[in-house]
Amino acid sequence: MTNNLTQKLQQTSHGLLMMSESEYPFEVVFWPSQAQEPLTNEKLLQLTTHPPETPIETVELDYFFRNCAEEKEWHDEIQKQDVQKFQTLIKTLKDNLTDIKVYRLGTIDIDVYIIGKTSSGDLAGISTKVVET
Repeated sequence: MTNNLTQKLQQTSHGLLMMSESEYPFEVVFWPSQAQEPLTNEKLLQLTTHPPETPIETVELDYFFRNCAEEKEWHDEIQKQDVQKFQTLIKTLKDNLTDIKVYRLGTIDIDVYIIGKTSSGDLAGISTKVVET
């Protein structure tokens, strides 16, 4: 079940780039048996090996992808295909994970973790980076 999910996430995020002031690919995140207790900020910072004073902001999944997963009139074919790929990625996350949250760690150079719980008690999702100055 779990390998299946990481595979699905790899397939649906492959070739997609998160647009910000820079473009970063997505990586699959998998933390086995970590969903027994709530994912606190402290725990997230430990799992991601960020320093304890790293600021964390939490946003909703749909809000985070609001600019990527919506077709705009001015999109060309490639952009339209990307929109569909983002929609598929979001659906894959929602179909396979519960309690999904988007965690933004840091400022300017922001590490983004989109994490939810698997049915088998693991934490899984994808990570990327955004640059906002």
